[in-house]
Order: sequence, then structure tokens, then C-alpha cells
Amino acid sequence: MIATLLGLYLGFAVAPTDYQQGEAYRIIFIHVPAAWMAMFIYLVMAGWSAASLIWNTRLSAMMAQALAPTGAMFAFVALWTGAFWGRPTWGAYWVWDARLTSTLILLFLYLGVIALRGSIDDARRADRACALLALVGAINVPIIYFSVRWWNTLHQGASVSLTTSPKMAQTMLLGMLVMSFAAWFYTFAVVLHRVRSIILEREAHTDWVRDTTGHGSTRLDRQPA
Repeated sequence: MIATLLGLYLGFAVAPTDYQQGEAYRIIFIHVPAAWMAMFIYLVMAGWSAASLIWNTRLSAMMAQALAPTGAMFAFVALWTGAFWGRPTWGAYWVWDARLTSTLILLFLYLGVIALRGSIDDARRADRACALLALVGAINVPIIYFSVRWWNTLHQGASVSLTTSPKMAQTMLLGMLVMSFAAWFYTFAVVLHRVRSIILEREAHTDWVRDTTGHGSTRLDRQPA
């Protein structure tokens, strides 16, 4: 919460007005961290999915399951804020730009993983099916990242890179990085909470859960998005 408030303050009150886009550019302090997290979470989800297939570990599958809703949320926020950024910049809320389209596919992949798991009653079969879908969909992440290089798109190139100096003022960069850390902290918190609920749900019939909860049936905490 503190990081989010600090990041919003830096982005909306301290950072200077952009000389080309005016005040409209400030949406990047929400849009860019959300887009980064949507891609990063999918790669982490695919990594846990690969681990569940290779070593047949249930915890890996549970971690992948816990990551999907948060990744979907960030993908939706990235698309939603991108639409509001695109309206004053491009003159349209949506264009079939390569990066926008591939990010929309990323959202569909997240939703597909969530829907596929919900459609299969057997947990182990659901784990394998979702893991395969997550691994196949991972090819979309580098497509999103390199789309502005591979195709002639309306979307601007990266303003922050590990190999080149930043193309923005230091206060702009600082605000974006603080917001990114806030997104990280949020992701860690909700995913750990969600995976705890998933473990309790799957292990509800075991003695250790009964001893922990004090009764035979487990009442799950409400899971955040």
C-alpha cells in the first residue's frame, strides 16, 4: 500500500508533464507495470507448470494455479489502461496493433487456463492439462516483447532497457519503478494467500488439515484477485 501511494504520488504529482503527450502520458505509471507483471507472471506460471510435469509435484501445479488469476488481472489492467492512453495518442481506444493483439491473446490464455481447470473435476488431470496449455502459450510472451521490433506498429518502443540509458526523466523512471515494486509486493501477497487456500482445499481430507483447522471440513478464506 505504501509503495503504491508513493508511486502514484511520484507519477501524478512530482513527475513533469511530457512535452509531446501532455498529461495523458501519466497512465504509464499504471499501464507499464501492469504489462510487465502480466508477462512476467505468465513466465513464472509456465515455469511452475513445467516443474509439475517433469517432477510431478503437486505444489508446483498449485503455484501455477494460484498465479493465473493475478496474471489475468494485470493483463486486463494493461489492456484497459492502454485503451485510455491510446485514445488521446492514436485517436482510438483500440487498434489491431501487434503488441495490443498479442497482449489480448495473453489475457485469453490466462482465462483459458482458469476455465480449463474449472472444467475438469479430477485435480491431477486438470494440473496436467493446464500445464500443457501454459507451456504452449508461453511462446506468446516473447512475441509481445519483440513485437515492436519485428513489425511496424503504432506502439512505441521500450523506454526502459537494461542495455540502453532510460529515455525519460529520472522522476518519471523512479515513479514507474516504485509502482512496479508495488505490483510485485501485491502479487507475492495475494498469490501466497491463494496457494494457501488451494492447499487447504485439496488436502481437506488429510489429518494435518483437520488438526490445523480444528474440524473435518475446511472453510476457505475468500481468495483475492
